[in-house]
Amino acid sequence: MRLYDEDFQGFSDALGSSFRRYGFAVVADHGLDEAVIEAAIDDAKAFFALPEAVKRAYHVPGIGGARGLTPFGIEAAKDAAAVDLKEFWHVGRELPAGHPYRQYMRDNVWPTEIEGFRTHLYGMFQAMDDLGRKLLRAIARALGLSDDWFEDKVDMGNSVLRMLHYPPVPADAPGVRAGAHEDINVITLLLGAEEAGLQLKDADGRWLDIAPPPGALVVNIGDMLQRLTNHVLPSTTHRVVNPAPERRGFARYSTPFFLHFNPDFEIATLPSTITPDRPDRYAGQSITAEEFLLQRLREIRLL
Repeated sequence: MRLYDEDFQGFSDALGSSFRRYGFAVVADHGLDEAVIEAAIDDAKAFFALPEAVKRAYHVPGIGGARGLTPFGIEAAKDAAAVDLKEFWHVGRELPAGHPYRQYMRDNVWPTEIEGFRTHLYGMFQAMDDLGRKLLRAIARALGLSDDWFEDKVDMGNSVLRMLHYPPVPADAPGVRAGAHEDINVITLLLGAEEAGLQLKDADGRWLDIAPPPGALVVNIGDMLQRLTNHVLPSTTHRVVNPAPERRGFARYSTPFFLHFNPDFEIATLPSTITPDRPDRYAGQSITAEEFLLQRLREIRLL
């Protein structure tokens, strides 16, 4: 992110180029406070180590996994035959009493067993939210929009911090930890996982390993931004495969932040992305961010 401050145009050009080609980018020197990151991850590990019955008390059925725990073996990639091998905890935006978006966003759930959990995880949410909005300024520049174009469209977005736990798997385990999928949201910010396995599918159909160096952030385009940009910025298929047999006895933890539009934002194709060679893929198909989210949550079995 040093280039962001030293040469914003150069940073935006490089980011936009990577997104147009891969739908993914690796951003070095993300600037997030390592103490904030470590505190949140340590608390998440402590939670996932609790007895299953204790953890399950924080599962809230019928809300699409929006808050609290989504237990192991529930979520699946769209059209997948098997569920993913993971459990996760969701933290969302905290809204004041009476805010109109409370009809879309639920209150967070906080476990009482781990001291500092709320402070550390919501601090992580806020840090990732700030960084995501900063990156959107560069994306706006790369798209030829005003730098602050996204600001009032995501400032109260239905964004989610996910603390992910992939338990150890047997050495001969088949399948993958997370099936091939695309993300629903605007952009996803992912801090490097301790165990390998993340892959993206490039435009030629090859699976490429993503192994960011320490201190780097993986950022990818989600379906909402792909739709907004008429696929100029693609939402790329990715997955988490099982690691080499000698590493399958180790758990994998990762920390994606799913940045969303404000719930009532209408995802309408940017006029600048419509050309004779690239006609509007979504002409006459108006949809709000909330409607799009609910549609996709049903497809991945969370609703």
